[in-house]
Amino acid sequence: MDHNYGMAMNDDGTMGGMSPSSPINDNDQMGGMDMGMDNKKMMTHMTFYWGKNAWILFQGWPGSNTGMYILALIFVFLLAIIMEWLTHTNLTPTQSNRMVRTMIHTFRVVFSYLVMLSVMSFNIGVFVMAVLGHAIGYYLFRILKNSSEKDSEIPTMAC
Repeated sequence: MDHNYGMAMNDDGTMGGMSPSSPINDNDQMGGMDMGMDNKKMMTHMTFYWGKNAWILFQGWPGSNTGMYILALIFVFLLAIIMEWLTHTNLTPTQSNRMVRTMIHTFRVVFSYLVMLSVMSFNIGVFVMAVLGHAIGYYLFRILKNSSEKDSEIPTMAC
C-alpha cells in the first residue's frame, strides 16, 4: 500500500526529489509545492534545517534577507514570551472580568497557534527561539512570581 500519495521523500527530508533551497521551474514534474514565486516552485522542508532562507508564517517572509530573518526570530521569541505571560496571568473570577478572561484566553490561543505554525517551518533557529521564549517566559511569569509570593515553601536543607 502506497502511503506517499505520489510524492517521494528525499533523504534530506524534502519532498519531490530536489534540494530544499533550490527553486525549480514549472516544466519540472517532480512534485514541488507551488508557492507563487514568479513561475518557480519552492521545496517544503520536512525535517529540521539551519539557515536564514525560510518562510515563516507568511509567503516570502523573511525570505533570504538576514535582517528580516533576525526580526522573525525576535518575533517568534516575543510571541512565546507573551503566550507564557497570558498563560500565567491570574484573574480572580468575578462578574466584571469574565469578558477580560475570555479575551486573554483567545489571545493566548492565537499566539499558541502562531508559535506552532512558526515552528512548523522546521527552521532550527525558529525552533530554538520558540523554546527559549517559552522557557524564559515561564521562568519570569511563573517561577519568579511564585518565589516572590511563597518564599517559605522552599524546604530547608536539614540532615
